[in-house]
Amino acid sequence: MRQRRRKEALAAAFQEKLETCRAFQQLSYVESPKLIARQGLRLLQLGVVLLLFTSFEGFAIPYFAVPNLGRSVHTLSAFVGVLLLALGLVWPRLNLGVAGARVAFWFLIYSALATIAGFLIAGVWGAGSSIMPLAAGGARGSEFQETVIQIVMYPAAPTGIISFALILWGLRRLDPQPRYPIE
Repeated sequence: MRQRRRKEALAAAFQEKLETCRAFQQLSYVESPKLIARQGLRLLQLGVVLLLFTSFEGFAIPYFAVPNLGRSVHTLSAFVGVLLLALGLVWPRLNLGVAGARVAFWFLIYSALATIAGFLIAGVWGAGSSIMPLAAGGARGSEFQETVIQIVMYPAAPTGIISFALILWGLRRLDPQPRYPIE
């Protein structure tokens, strides 16, 4: 008898926790439409800002300590700007909860901007051959400069990979119409 009551109590507690988890999951997907639509808009805005940055940065290429790195910043900024524009248009179609959307969004932005910042720092300092030997050529900075560039750029790779994996996961069910209309 006692064991039976205990099993019933455990089953009731488990059912209550399961209902709580389902409620949080539903809440996550209720908040998700506005968040995802807003993030898509921010990606579009950031893409345009990067294209504008690319336009002005092109004039500064000859003044970089390593002009080849200046050209790399120019090309990379334009590529990332177009990538963010494309992802901003796809973003409202993602099938992600709030946490997944936030991680994908912020990791994508961090990865993109950290990569551009690393190339920009290397071009201004005339350094970077330890991490980007093709772009920097023989331009090697001091140990401090090379370390700073590495600290900026190394975390960009895993955050970018995680972001793209989440985006791919979010596209697992691509509806013909966006799930969340942009307001």
